[in-house]
Amino acid sequence: MDEGYAGTTLPEGIRSRLLNANGVPLHVLEAGFENTGRPLVMLVHGFPELAYSWRKQLLPLAQAGFHAAALDLRGYGRSWGTGVAFEDDLTPYAMPNHVSDLLGLVQALGHGNAAAVVGHDFGSSVAAWCALIRPDVFHSLVMMSAPFGGPPPLPEATPEQAGAPDIHSQLAALPRPRKHYQHYYTTSGANENMWRCPQGVHAFLRGYYHYKSADWKENNPSRLSSWTGGELAKMPTYYIMDLGKGMAETVAAVMPSAAEIEACGWLPDDELRVYASEYMRNGFQGGLQNYRTRAESKFIAQLRMFSGRRIDVPSCFIAGASDWGTYQRPGALETMAGEACTKFQGIHLVDGAGHWVQQEQPGQIDELLIDFLHQNQ
Repeated sequence: MDEGYAGTTLPEGIRSRLLNANGVPLHVLEAGFENTGRPLVMLVHGFPELAYSWRKQLLPLAQAGFHAAALDLRGYGRSWGTGVAFEDDLTPYAMPNHVSDLLGLVQALGHGNAAAVVGHDFGSSVAAWCALIRPDVFHSLVMMSAPFGGPPPLPEATPEQAGAPDIHSQLAALPRPRKHYQHYYTTSGANENMWRCPQGVHAFLRGYYHYKSADWKENNPSRLSSWTGGELAKMPTYYIMDLGKGMAETVAAVMPSAAEIEACGWLPDDELRVYASEYMRNGFQGGLQNYRTRAESKFIAQLRMFSGRRIDVPSCFIAGASDWGTYQRPGALETMAGEACTKFQGIHLVDGAGHWVQQEQPGQIDELLIDFLHQNQ
């Protein structure tokens, strides 16, 4: 069943359909589906994105001999779980359900396993958990823009018991009071602030994508020494926000000019309109529910059963050289490369790209992905 994005014409060789997986309908874009027996590559997007974020990888992966499939995660786009309110049960958006969705999709797509699972931003975490929990199904892993530092530790080793500072209090107490964007995303007003913003969703997303890309020339990331308010406040306001502002006001302050928008070859207005139409229709709450599960103790406790477990399939990390996401959690990059992944094969920081690396520099990403996949088949 075709359920494509409204008003979107996909390139020849890419199809859109709804598949029942894990008991819910999930929207998938795929290429390389014509020939059976091809290895499967699963592509997982982040926030606020869609399967459409992988439009520039699907055909190159198919041309390299793979069946490439990108999904709208539950809560996003054309998949199940978008019609959600802040007060609704968060359980459907907990990480084990995302892993089960990917497992179900592998089967629904006609495969017994996936040669690789590739994730960007929040999707990097989903992909990492897939490889950690089911290495028998997901045979290799590529993480993008968000390092995976491993499962949460058991209670006796939690940062709170070790005397770690309350980061939210520290940020609020700075001379210029601040707040962490992930905390903001857990609040009841975040969805309305972005969905009903004065500039409109299209302009909001234009500002958000611009601000976190290499087009915003002040994105010059560096390692942070510690998980403290003073260190985190070195990051731009899309990560460490002014205390009294929502994300709509935050990005409105750095809107690109008409000339900059016209020059944005990696995200022209007709492609941005695909994102805007889906988020205007659905709002952002389905995606925000995922951030909320990562902040609630019962969902953190759910993942502690994997404490100490490492990722034992071949893995690598890719990010834009202008992406603060690589360093936003101090120490996570080093933990991923040195402890969390036992068959780690390298870090690739791509020049000319910020946070939206696979969209900003698709040629380089396609080459890195295909090389990785061929090395690990």
